[in-house]
Amino acid sequence: MNDLSLAGTQIEHFHICAFFDSREQEYDVLVPFFKEAIEQGEKNVHIINPASVDEHRQRLIEAGIDAHGCEACGQLDVQTWHGAYLGDDGTFDKDRMISTLQQVCRAATEAGYPRVRLMGNMDWIFGDVPGIDSLLAYEAEVNEILADMRQPAICVYDVAKLSGSMMMDLLRTHPLTLINGVVQENPFYTPASEMIAELERRKAQAAERPVHV
Repeated sequence: MNDLSLAGTQIEHFHICAFFDSREQEYDVLVPFFKEAIEQGEKNVHIINPASVDEHRQRLIEAGIDAHGCEACGQLDVQTWHGAYLGDDGTFDKDRMISTLQQVCRAATEAGYPRVRLMGNMDWIFGDVPGIDSLLAYEAEVNEILADMRQPAICVYDVAKLSGSMMMDLLRTHPLTLINGVVQENPFYTPASEMIAELERRKAQAAERPVHV
């Protein structure tokens, strides 16, 4: 299998939570990951803010990646949140997203790519998104999908926008983290079955709380 490295570290886990505090730091770390895929003939799938598509392509070009050429030949697929994380009605449906992810990976394999590297910018979670309460369950469940398909995915979060509790929950759903440009095994990682059971307990407890008026 081809090399798989991130921030100068050889990795084996397939679901990575990356926290950045600036766009410059994000691209400094991720562009070599994208370049490695291009050089090895792998597929790149990037899911980003629809308002950032042109900027994203330009940053790739400035870093030496022929974004337009790679898109034309199919090696690079730049998608927006809508149609991926978000449905046509702006709703997040974790089961639909998992199905989409499986389809993307299968299609890349059928097209002859040795690997598909996925990157998803997660800023969409900070909007008023129907279905957002299933985000953590999705992040937990997708671990098993990526491990079974042996495809790497990086979830990109802006650390300045996260509360402490949200950041901890996200850490618990990813076996590998990237913080301050350093890749680390995540000691807080909780296996999917345990995390989902905990989320169900939280939901049940919330439903039992009295409503004060």
